[in-house]
Order: sequence, then C-alpha cells, then structure tokens
Amino acid sequence: MATHRSETPLYRRLARQLQERIDTGAYPAGVRLPSEPELAAEFGVNRLTVRQAVAELERAAVLEIRRGVGTFVRTPAVRVSITVDPRSQRIDLGSVHTSLPIGGPPAAGGGASAGAGEDGAGRGSSGEDGAGKDGEFVVATPPPSAGSAEDEEAARQLGRPAGELARVDTVIRLGGRPRVATSYWVPGGPLPAALVRPGRAGNMVPDLARAAGVELEYDWRSFGAIGADLADAELLGLPVGTPLLLREGVSCTPDGTPALYLRRRIDGSSARFVLHYRDA
Repeated sequence: MATHRSETPLYRRLARQLQERIDTGAYPAGVRLPSEPELAAEFGVNRLTVRQAVAELERAAVLEIRRGVGTFVRTPAVRVSITVDPRSQRIDLGSVHTSLPIGGPPAAGGGASAGAGEDGAGRGSSGEDGAGKDGEFVVATPPPSAGSAEDEEAARQLGRPAGELARVDTVIRLGGRPRVATSYWVPGGPLPAALVRPGRAGNMVPDLARAAGVELEYDWRSFGAIGADLADAELLGLPVGTPLLLREGVSCTPDGTPALYLRRRIDGSSARFVLHYRDA
C-alpha cells in the first residue's frame, strides 16, 4: 500500500529534496550548503527541521558537518565490485580489482561494475613502497597466538597449531584512502623479511604462493557482515561499529592441502559482491 506524503516526516521530505539537488549537481561535491537560516527560509520550515534533515544526510554519508565551518557535500566514495565468477579458473588470483565511482557509467556488458578474478581489492606494484598510492600494502606481521580467536580459527582451518603458522596483515587503499583490511595465515615458519616489510606493496596471495613454491587454488570462500572493531576502525579510518563486508576463505594446493587462510574486512559503504552466471 502506498505511503501518503503526509505520513512522511517533514525533515525526511526535506532531506530527499536536498538529496535531489546533490544528485542533479545543484550542490556538487565539496560545496558548502546554505546555512540553516537560509535553508529554513527557502523551504518554509523551521531550523530544527533543517537540522534533522542535515543529520539524516550526514548519517547516510552524503554530507559532512564541520563544526564551526559549515556543512559540505561529500565526495562520492569509490565503489568496488567484487566479481565471483563460477566459470573462472580455479587459480587464486589474489587481489585484483576494477573500481568505479558511485554513480559512474556501467561496465561493458551491462554490469554495474566488473572485477577481474575472484577477489576485489587493490593491486600494487610488487615490491614497491606505495606511500600515497593505491594498492595493497603490508602493515604488520603479528605472531599467531593460541589466545586469539582469529588465530585459532586459522589454525583450525589449516590443520596446524597457531604457533606453526605465519601471519601477515595488509591494508588495501583505493581512491586515496584505506578500504580493505586483510589478514593472511600460512603454514610454516617466519616469512621472508623482504616479503613482509611494512609498507611493501604487492598482490599478497600470489606473492605468498611464490615464497612457498606452491600453486594456490580456491577451496572455499564465505561472505558475511560484521562491525568494525577497534583495530579495524583504526586501520580503515572508520568509526567503531561501522558495517564491514567480511570475506573469509581457504586456498589449497592442487592436491587439496590447505595452504592459506584469509580474512578480508571491507568498508561496506564502498564495495559489493557480484555473481556472474552468464556471458554478457
């Protein structure tokens, strides 16, 4: 049953009008909105209604309120489509991506955006530091601990005690900001220092495979959602509790031996998973 206009709160109707102006470019990205009194006079509402409408759009990440300065239209986030193609080769390609700005043109073939391979994060130039660049970068190599729930899960998935695993944590930057935090676990001793040097750029899955002298294939992947904990919030520059897309999985050697477990946390405002079942 259609909702009558009168049933929609006034502040929400105003928020929609402001959103329409933003969508049409009347208020472009980066512009400062008129003041509360100006908006109240223009739309014939009181300042409380304006304040509520602006707060609604701030929660939707459309506006940014800078205390003592004004309210500004946010620059659209980069959106990454993570393509999971059942017909693709089984080889684990690692972090390969194609990204489009939100509202950008559709990719060839009619999809909203198309990724290459099964992972949809960034790729940097292997072995190069990437300060200020997009790509995947090493941030830490914490030793796995039997007291950590994440490390224990990795141990269970790989069939080894946590103390027999090596771990590396990375951040993937897209559009100039961190959007993905990933933890990788592999069996064996310490990883080569050159591979896990903080700040090193690369495509971690194939880099780990080369270091171990193995070929990796997909075993399984799962998809879910979590809230950002303290560590992820700090890594990604997000408030604690921000929705994150969670992607976990195991890659194995061609004989089926589990050889890598990963746990990828993706800023939920800038990514989506896409399944392609037919050729374009």
